[in-house]
Amino acid sequence: MDKKKTILSKKTAGIRGWIQAAATLLTNIHIPNLFQGKIYQGNAKTVCVPGLNCYSCPAATGACPIGAFQAVVGSSGFRFSYYITGFFILLGVTLGRFICGFLCPFGWFQDLLHKIPGKKFSTAGLKPLRYLKYLILIVFVILLPLLVTNSIGMGDPFFCKYICPQGVLEGAIPLSLGNAAIRSALGKLFSFKCIILISVVVLSILFYRPFCKWICPLGAIYSLFNKISFLNISVDNSKCIGCSQCSKSCKMDVDVCSTPDHPECIRCGACIKACPKDAIHYQFLGTSCQKKDNR
Repeated sequence: MDKKKTILSKKTAGIRGWIQAAATLLTNIHIPNLFQGKIYQGNAKTVCVPGLNCYSCPAATGACPIGAFQAVVGSSGFRFSYYITGFFILLGVTLGRFICGFLCPFGWFQDLLHKIPGKKFSTAGLKPLRYLKYLILIVFVILLPLLVTNSIGMGDPFFCKYICPQGVLEGAIPLSLGNAAIRSALGKLFSFKCIILISVVVLSILFYRPFCKWICPLGAIYSLFNKISFLNISVDNSKCIGCSQCSKSCKMDVDVCSTPDHPECIRCGACIKACPKDAIHYQFLGTSCQKKDNR
């Protein structure tokens, strides 16, 4: 394995927090809008951003891919979005869940919450819950907006409206603070979504990325491409000593040596930093050493 590639991988993993901060800023570049209570609605809003970032955030640069997909599925004139689906496929095949680990604002928010001092709990015994996000994707993102429609054939964006806490965090709260009319219109739905947001905040302090692991439909989509994405985690079996430090360091509960391209892997690089023999690295458009050994 190329030593330079290993060094670059460790450096990339080491500055992940800064990359997440930069991605969040670029995704929400219209900062003055946060104090004005209005949503940026320029031409850039027709383009999707990679991570989960609410369209209704006053500072949002572009559209949330899940929100955009639901807007098309639930509309009266369209039943399938080739643009959004192509967007998912392009990013999924290129980066996989690297987007979750490096480019998603809500993922970074959970990372910051988990750094708050206090007792932490492992999610290793809760692995069956990871399948819940696929159920949410199928039911709340696709089927309900498609099938439950009003008199003119339009469906609600069920996930965005009833589940997603990012909409409250980035959208409803900043807008209500800066706009008296919106404040006066808040009702039971806002209160319900606040409860969801508070629950996610508390769980994120106790567990590592509970929303990403169990709820996020965008993560569910990207996870489908992890095994075939151009960017992956490669393990050099000739250097691996079987110490399992990589798997112990993985907060996404992945057995790195056995399945470095597991659907739950967010490419955070914790395993790369933990490996004492520099046997793990990022690889783009290549075949991992482990796969070569298995042929």
